[in-house]
Parts: sequence; structure tokens; C-alpha cells
Amino acid sequence: MVNASFEIQRGEVVGIIGRNGAGKSTLLKLLSRITEPTTGRFVLSGRVASLLEIGTGFHPELTGRENIYLNGAILGMSRKEIKAKFDEIVEFAEVERFLDTPVKRYSSGMYVRLAFAIAANLEPEILIVDEVLSVGDAAFQKKCLGKMGNVARQGRTILFVSHNMGAVTRLCQRTLLIKDGKIVKDGPSGDTVSYYLNDMGNNKLSYSQPHDSNIPMCLLSADVVPENCMDRRELPRHRPITVTMTYQVNKLTSSVHIYASIIGYDGTVVMGIGDADVDSNRYGTRKPGIYKCSFQIPANLLNEGNYLVNISMGVPYQRNYQENIGILSFGVFDVKHSNKIIHQQRAGMIWLDIPWNYPSGNPFE
Repeated sequence: MVNASFEIQRGEVVGIIGRNGAGKSTLLKLLSRITEPTTGRFVLSGRVASLLEIGTGFHPELTGRENIYLNGAILGMSRKEIKAKFDEIVEFAEVERFLDTPVKRYSSGMYVRLAFAIAANLEPEILIVDEVLSVGDAAFQKKCLGKMGNVARQGRTILFVSHNMGAVTRLCQRTLLIKDGKIVKDGPSGDTVSYYLNDMGNNKLSYSQPHDSNIPMCLLSADVVPENCMDRRELPRHRPITVTMTYQVNKLTSSVHIYASIIGYDGTVVMGIGDADVDSNRYGTRKPGIYKCSFQIPANLLNEGNYLVNISMGVPYQRNYQENIGILSFGVFDVKHSNKIIHQQRAGMIWLDIPWNYPSGNPFE
């Protein structure tokens, strides 16, 4: 972090956003006292609970029950205080059957459920949450966001790092945008998210990155390919849009898929597409090699506007090997409809030409 000065008041819910590698997690590690700053200083007033990485603060040889008491002790709580919250933590985490199993045998999803339940229910004055929640399934993510909303209403402070812009704008009144270790914008969440998404845009129809040998599979390149379109800056909505990808499997890998999300510029997820959705046999084992794949966004589906593409790969609802956020962007415009009075500024992200029927008579001249 470089010249990152800010102040957060008690009871504020603050989002922290930015590209991968911008410095978001580094900032949270500093505030959680996991990493010491080389220069500068920060002052925290209150008990801090942080959820930064899977298994942070857990002893792998201890059971779930023992780790609840360990984490509570680390937070400075007495055994009586922890016991009073114990049932609530177990119920929220949904791990009652495995409570006396060493956590080293937990799946990544179970780890996160228990870790969040401990962090949110042991009543810290400051709750710090990184993108680790993305490991959980959709229902648990929704449950966590609801819990953080309850924590905020109790007057406690929350710092929330996420690539889910919809969650950031719903949960956080204020958001910091970090770029290259610097805070480039600090303001109301809606304004900061819009600034960030527009800054990521400008129609990036091609993307490439170096091979990463440290993970089982990685993305090498991706492209937006318009059909029969001379002007690649804005794509006509009445023609399909193809997204192509090249990825590398580094070692024999099972139970994985590639997942792409189409995101509106307000952070709304328009749709998600997995390469195993239609053919479940693909959700099996992948052998090492370099592969190309693609999917097509149908014609006459997206409304006019600007869109981003996220591409991730990993084990669904358990672990992302790689998340590539906003790596492609494109604009869609309408050239088919001549009556712009009717069709301009159509609400929503999806625009389907759906016919209306008049079975009892035709009122039109």
C-alpha cells in the first residue's frame, strides 16, 4: 500500500474493490495484524475478527468444537461468553455432524462456513471479510450477506472485500477503490462501483496473460468475437456474440468447470454459463494440455448497454483456482428497430422481442 490514508467511523460498512493484485488483501492483512507495515501506521479501536483465507486462525489437528473455543480465546472472550454463543455458531455453520472431527478433514466449504460463523457470531467490534465467501454455495453466500447486514445494524464496523459488485452496493454505504496499492476513489458505493466498472471497460475485446504453473488449470487468453461486424466498438444486438477461450490444464484434475459471467455496468450479473451445464460428463477429469473452447450469446438477448465478462475455473462452490474479473468488455447497440421513441432506454439487462397476442379482436387500424 502506498499513501493509503483513510478513516472509518464506528458502525460503518465499507466495501473495498479493485482488480486482482491491486492491494486489497494486503490492506486487510495489515489491518488484521497478520502483516506489519514497512512504513506508516494504523490505529484500530475495538476487537477485530477477520476472515481472510480458508483456515486462517484454525488449528488443523483440533476439532471444530475446539477451534470455536480457540478462536473465541484469540478474540479475548471468556469461556462463558463463547459457550453462550456456541449453539448459534454451530447452527449457522451447519457442521453439527462434524463438530468433533479434526478440521483438517473438512472440505473448503465446511471450513468457510465454520470460520464465518465464528467471526460473525463472537461479536467483534470490527469484522473484516475477504473474498473467501465466494467458496461457499449461493445459498450460504446469501446467508452470510444477511448476517453481515444484521451485524451492521448492531452498530459494528465491517470491511468487505468482494468482486461481487451487487453485494458491495447492497451491503456497503461506502466503498474504497484500490489501484496499484493506492486508494483512487473513496465515496458512496454506487458512485465508486460505477467508476470502477467504467474504468475497466472501454471495449477490451481481447485478453491474454502468462501461464500459471502453480494451479491445476489456468486461463491463457480470451476474446469477444462479433459476427460479421466491421465496427468492433459497439456490437449490434440482433447478431450473436461469441466468447472464445484458451486454457491450460497443468495436471490431471477432476470435478472442475470453467464458468463465465456476463456483468452489467451497475454490477448486476446478467447470466452465468458453465462449460459443464449442458453436458454433465464434462464435470469429470481433465487431462493435461492446452484447449480452446467457446460459447455464444444469442442474438436479440442483451439490451443496449455495456457489459463485462468474468471467467473463473475451479471446483464449483468449493474452490476457485483462478478468477479473472472484468477481463473482457463490450458494448451492445440496437440497429434493427427504427422506432426509437418506443425502443430507446429500454429498462433491464435482457431485451427479448416477445410477441403479444390479441385473441378477442384487433384494435389497430
